[in-house]
Amino acid sequence: MNYAIFPPEGYLEATIELPLSKSMSNRALIINALTPGSEPLIDVAQCDDTDAVVAALKIDPKGYPTVNVGAAGTAMRFLTAYFAATDGAQVLLDGSERMRKRPIGQLVDMLRSVGAEVEYAGEEGFPPLRITGHKLTGGDVTISETVSSQYISAMLMIAPSMEQGLRLRIDGDLPSLPYIKMTLGMMEQRGADYERGPELIAVRPGTYDDTPLRVEQDWSAASYWYEIAALSGGEVTLPGISIPSLQGDSQCQKFFERLGVFTQEAEEGPGYTLSASPDMYSRLELDLVDQPDLAQTLAVTAATIGVPFHLTGLKSLRVKETDRLEALRRELLKIGVMVEIEGDNAISWEGKRVPVTQMPRIATYDDHRMAMSFAPVAIFCPGLIIENAEVVSKSYPGYWEALESAGFQLVDIDAVAPETEAAD
Repeated sequence: MNYAIFPPEGYLEATIELPLSKSMSNRALIINALTPGSEPLIDVAQCDDTDAVVAALKIDPKGYPTVNVGAAGTAMRFLTAYFAATDGAQVLLDGSERMRKRPIGQLVDMLRSVGAEVEYAGEEGFPPLRITGHKLTGGDVTISETVSSQYISAMLMIAPSMEQGLRLRIDGDLPSLPYIKMTLGMMEQRGADYERGPELIAVRPGTYDDTPLRVEQDWSAASYWYEIAALSGGEVTLPGISIPSLQGDSQCQKFFERLGVFTQEAEEGPGYTLSASPDMYSRLELDLVDQPDLAQTLAVTAATIGVPFHLTGLKSLRVKETDRLEALRRELLKIGVMVEIEGDNAISWEGKRVPVTQMPRIATYDDHRMAMSFAPVAIFCPGLIIENAEVVSKSYPGYWEALESAGFQLVDIDAVAPETEAAD
C-alpha cells in the first residue's frame, strides 16, 4: 500500500503508547529458550522480527526442516547460534533473497571455532545454513572491531551452555557497545556469570535461571516521535518509557536536544513528555557508531528543519535491510536535499538544495526505518507519499495507527477509486 500523508490541523498534542523493544524481545526469547524448564514468554514485541524468532522456536528442530526468518536479520544471527548450541537440533536456516545477500561468515567462523557444525547450503559466507546442533566446547575466540555486535551478542547468549564457557578477546574497539551491554545485562538478570574488561569478555559455564525478564518500550520507535515533535513544534507524551534504559538508542533524547526537543517527566503517571523549542544547534555533528539505527531519523529531521549535519560511524548501514546510506541520499534528494556520502562511514549536508518539482514519492526499499523516518516530513510537505508502507511491520506494526491517533491523515492512494458517472 502507498500512503499519502497529511499533517494534523492545528497544534499537535499526542499521547503515544510505544511498542516493546524488538532488540530486547529477541534477546529475551533466545535467553528464555536456553533456560531449562522455562515457559514461553508472552510480554514481547509484536512485529515481524520477533514473530520470526517465536515461530522458529516452535518448530521441531529434527530432520533439517527449513526455518525461514524472512528479512529478520537479528533472528538469522541469534538463531544460527541458538540452533548450533542446541543438542539434537538439525535445521536449514534460510531467509529472504535480501537475507541471502547479507554476510554471516564471521559468525559461522566464530561458532566453528568453539565446536559448532554449520555448513553453507548455498553461497559460501551467506545463508542458507545447514546446522547440526550439539553442546559446544567453548574456549577462546578473538574478535576484531569489524565484527557485528549482533554476532557478539549471539555468541554471548549461548556461552553459559558451553563446556568451557567463552572468552571473547577483543582486538580493537567493540562495535555498537550499548547492544552488547544490553545483552550482558539481560543475561545477568537470568543469573549468567561474566566479567567484562576493555580487552576481554569472559562468560563462565552454567545455566540460566527463571528470573523474570523485563522488556522495555522501544527507544528506536520513540525516535520517530522526537522527530515529529521537532518538525511540528508540538508536544508528545510517551507513557512508560524507561530512563535510564538498557537500550543504546535511548541516547536519542540527548541527540534531539541539539535539534530543539527536550525531554521531561510527564505530569501524570510514569513516562516522559517531548516538547519542542526554537533553541537548537546551528550544526549537528554526531558519531553514531553505537546508535546506527538513529541515523535516518536524525538526518531526515535535521535536513527538514534546515540544520546542516555530519553523521559518522555508519559503516553498518551499507548491509542493513538495504544500503541505507544510498537510500537516504536518493530519497532526501526528492525533498530537495543534496547530501554527500563519505566512503562507507559518513553522510553530511552543508545546506545545498535543489527545487522540488513534484510531490515526493518516498521509496522504502523494504526498510521499515525509511518509511517511519520520512513520514513526518508530511508536516512540511502535505501529501507526501510513502510507498510500500506495510514495511513498518518489521518493528512497529502500529506506527500508522499511532500517526492517525496524533491527528495525521493517511490516504491509501491505491484504494482510492476513480470517480465515475452516477448511474441512472
